[in-house]
Amino acid sequence: MTARADALGLSLQIMRAALLCLGAALSLTPLATPSLALAAGIVFSLAVGNPRSRLTGSVSAGLLKVAIVALGFGIPLDRLLSAGSTGFVYTLLLTVAAIIVGLQLGRWMQVDLNLTILISAGTSICGGSAIAAIGPAIRATREEMSVSLATVFVFNAIALYIFPPIGHFVGLSEHQFGVWAALAIHDTSSVVGAAASYGPLALHEATVLKLARALWILPLALLAPLAVRSRAALGNGKLPIPWFIGLFVLAAIVRSLAPSNTTPLFDMTARVGRTALVLTLFLVGTSVTRDQLRTVGFRPLAYGFLLWFAVAVPTLLVLWRFA
Repeated sequence: MTARADALGLSLQIMRAALLCLGAALSLTPLATPSLALAAGIVFSLAVGNPRSRLTGSVSAGLLKVAIVALGFGIPLDRLLSAGSTGFVYTLLLTVAAIIVGLQLGRWMQVDLNLTILISAGTSICGGSAIAAIGPAIRATREEMSVSLATVFVFNAIALYIFPPIGHFVGLSEHQFGVWAALAIHDTSSVVGAAASYGPLALHEATVLKLARALWILPLALLAPLAVRSRAALGNGKLPIPWFIGLFVLAAIVRSLAPSNTTPLFDMTARVGRTALVLTLFLVGTSVTRDQLRTVGFRPLAYGFLLWFAVAVPTLLVLWRFA
């Protein structure tokens, strides 16, 4: 009986691993889109379970950085500089406004202060990366980190599906949509995924602005302890600063300095980056578990939604009316 149970368990593990490999392979085909890949990953994880969750989590984190750098080879330097100069102002205004609104809203809704700070940081800057950076600085518990990350992920997944249809419905240009996605979606993977489904110009604009927005992780991580009156050190002294931003800029510089006959090679590299992004979203989806979804209580989820709504809707209206 035990031998039969062991054999059945082994067969299930092999089946899960085979399905995981099959899903990853399909994500690399032209049939896959960012939203479809994310949905497939979530369905796979919730239906049969991910047998290699730690591995896929590590691979997705590294692959996202590689994909971003590859996308840099597809962006001319002049466009990068133009978007970056305006991105500083956009992201500064958004970050300050979202933090102020988030703190006031959290106080009004009586959300725990650490959760308020973490969800506000994830909404205003860079989703899970910001939460990971600021959590140790305010001595957040593992449960607080899990709830914040799960809350942010829920709205990331929703944004990937609803932003492109909304953009088409209100008639946003690719430039407008790229700016909106970069400012109103939390994590880089969902920003780039939504923009990629809208068009190449939207992808360029969103990537540059999102990376500019991610740079605000450092000052916020340094200031966050003041909000909880903590003198704690920053965890192990290391912050997950997105170092790959420099490589992204370097890739755009290399493209601009290289001979014109190498442009097709750089464009091909950028296409590989977009394909890698789709695979990344599939792997991100496979990291979702039932336990994560259960940890999100109603109040943090409602708070996260209201804060996200307060960021996304006014940004959309301003871009639609004035940009």
